[in-house]
Amino acid sequence: MPLKTEEESISYPVLSDADVYEAMKTVSGYLDITPEDFRGLYRLAYRHAMERIWRSTTATEFMTRDVISVSRPTPLVEVAAIMARHRVSGVPVVGSDGSVVGMISEKDFLMHMGVGRNATFMDIVAAYLESQKCPAVSIHGRNAEDIMSTPVISVSEDASLLDVARTLTENGINRVPVLDSDKRLSGIITRADLVKAVKAERIP
Repeated sequence: MPLKTEEESISYPVLSDADVYEAMKTVSGYLDITPEDFRGLYRLAYRHAMERIWRSTTATEFMTRDVISVSRPTPLVEVAAIMARHRVSGVPVVGSDGSVVGMISEKDFLMHMGVGRNATFMDIVAAYLESQKCPAVSIHGRNAEDIMSTPVISVSEDASLLDVARTLTENGINRVPVLDSDKRLSGIITRADLVKAVKAERIP
């Protein structure tokens, strides 16, 4: 499911008439505003506040800094083991200079195993049962650089939360590496990181 933009992601708390009246009663003096106007003003203020947060929070504030990565010559059997051990569905492929030269995800494994980028676990089971041949045989002995996706889609350290969300949504990806000013790997951000950041109120 595509990640929603900042407009679509705003979830306004439902205000009842009782909530509005109680709030209005706390304001001293004469308040020339209807409950409906109050609700509209609240929604507008809340939206502007959320937009400010989405635009002012940078990638460095919520990215994962301890990035699990592999190199070009890393055998795929090792890549798969690393992803399984760390419970991640994708990793960046990093060059000797620290630059990100590619990305490998579960989808890349599936595509090169011949079961399709959008395949599921049951597609793999079905392919094995039909042919009595493990689909993984087709990529046996190959390395990370053989199946990695390029060119790499990335964001800079000063990219806003909004920039990151748009990058993920527009490119249909689940994770994006964060690069420093020298274009070297600095961190990584996933869709789950964005959701956790908002839910945990880590955003100022």
